[in-house]
Amino acid sequence: MLMQTHEARLDALRKELVKRELDGFVVPISDEHMSEYVGAYAQRLEWLTGFGGSAGSAIVLAGEYEGTGAAIFVDGRYTVQVRDQVDGALFEYRSVPQDSHGKWLLEHAPEGARIGYDAWLHSRGWAKAISGALAKIGGELVAVDGNPIDAVWDSQPVPSPAPATIHSDEHAGRSSAEKRAEVADWLKREGHDAVVISALDSVAWLLNIRGADVDHTPVALSYVLAHSDGTAELFIAPEKVTPELERHLGNAVTIRSRDSFPAALSDLRGKTVAVDPERAVAAIFELLEQGGAKTVATLDPTILPKAIKNTVEQQGHRDAQHRDGAAVSKFLHWLEEQAPSGEIDELGAAAQLKAFREETGVLRDLSFDTISAAGAHAALPHYKVDEDSNIPIPPSSIYLVDSGGQYADGTTDITRTVWVGPGKPSAEMIDRNTRVLKGHIAIATAVFPAGSAGSQLDSFARQYLWQAGVDYAHGTGHGVGSFLSVHEGPQRIAKASGGQAGTDHPIHAGMIISNEPGYYKQGHFGIRIENLVLVEEREIEGGEGEWLGFETLTFVPLDRQLIDKSMLSHSEIAWVDAYHATTAEILLPQLEGADRDWVERNCAPL
Repeated sequence: MLMQTHEARLDALRKELVKRELDGFVVPISDEHMSEYVGAYAQRLEWLTGFGGSAGSAIVLAGEYEGTGAAIFVDGRYTVQVRDQVDGALFEYRSVPQDSHGKWLLEHAPEGARIGYDAWLHSRGWAKAISGALAKIGGELVAVDGNPIDAVWDSQPVPSPAPATIHSDEHAGRSSAEKRAEVADWLKREGHDAVVISALDSVAWLLNIRGADVDHTPVALSYVLAHSDGTAELFIAPEKVTPELERHLGNAVTIRSRDSFPAALSDLRGKTVAVDPERAVAAIFELLEQGGAKTVATLDPTILPKAIKNTVEQQGHRDAQHRDGAAVSKFLHWLEEQAPSGEIDELGAAAQLKAFREETGVLRDLSFDTISAAGAHAALPHYKVDEDSNIPIPPSSIYLVDSGGQYADGTTDITRTVWVGPGKPSAEMIDRNTRVLKGHIAIATAVFPAGSAGSQLDSFARQYLWQAGVDYAHGTGHGVGSFLSVHEGPQRIAKASGGQAGTDHPIHAGMIISNEPGYYKQGHFGIRIENLVLVEEREIEGGEGEWLGFETLTFVPLDRQLIDKSMLSHSEIAWVDAYHATTAEILLPQLEGADRDWVERNCAPL
């Protein structure tokens, strides 16, 4: 019998913990690859709590406890969403980074507590920190043998059986053999025998393969052990392997069952093995070290080469963005005509946008669930519309749509905020949108010395909002892959505080980053303007040293009704006009009739 309520699920988990002689258990959103987005089989937190965001965790205590005996931890992006989706009578709400697992356990776990965790879902650093916290109350962190949620999840989906596919050199720009040789050279230089490649997008990039195992991210569930002699082992479920894949990988890559990966780690006695502590779970370190290997914690050697796009990938991104921009512009024209009736809802709008992308004939997937946010929902930065939350788009309101597509030549991600008539937006809406636009322009036009980190650029985007005493609780920019993850490290533009990964990583020419400042008035409206940008070298006459700037890749008209021209400087007006002129140049040849007229009208100079 299916357990329909989250209360019943929580009760079943607690009974399972008692059976295992555990006093508690930690539940992250994660999989065996430390992925941000995970397959349906790994959505344990959502099954247990109802929370549908992409980042969060929970702790559940068994036996005697005070209060709810359980807590759910989310960051500022999900403060409102978690209260809508998770029952506060079952889980107390905790905000990170202000609150932590260790702090909560010290306050709530009993003396001598045995707290369980799945070593295939957490990092080694996290496990060490929690072990240290529990030691203060005489407790211990216990690696479970099999996840207790899996034991009580009656209808848990199985991992995707979809076959792995080949990503052609035509789109990759470099062969897998070249990439593997580069990794082998790195291993020899560093004095390592092998490296564990456990991040799914790293495996995909290194072997030039793709898959369909995670919604909207074209990866195949697999691991790679790459060796200093240039050979590699791919650990993947046999049903995913086709004759075409075998031919593509060649004799230098041995294909082994995914189930044999733990044994292979235990069989590296005497070897020096590099492992990325941010991308490899604690179990990988434990198996290597228990088997007699020496582990070296270091950055996955594919991370930077993957982030720094080659010229083929750069041009592929331009082509994908231009194609995608025409689809989004058709949608915005459709929305302008249809939404004022009040008969279009959030799900319907998202479906229509997907249909316009599908008309290109080359859409492989969306790059994430479309954020189709009307009215007050636009004030939730990571709002996810579903049948329960879906509302009609109200006339005379702001509508925010953050969306993207997966194409073989590139991954897109764009946000536009538009006014849905009739009538005019309020002075406050126009003011906030114009400040967001000024911050967006400040990033788009930034020139900075090579070696600068994302945290050094972040305040460029926030300065005009700060002048009005407001801010936003998310980063300003994230890396984007090439027909891979829409969120790709190591680069990131965000505040330095809060322990956010990537904010201190140098930005390199060839990286692709989003530029997406925003503003959110809880319960009323939200604004975000997002384009993707390519980091490029800049020559400055008389300049000393190396300098970088951004090439804008995304071209879709901005909503002129939400711009106060009087708040813009001459140079900002010139940027908007130049941006729209380029937008028209790119989009008009792809459009006909009323769609063409709409773009032409919306790209006129301010």
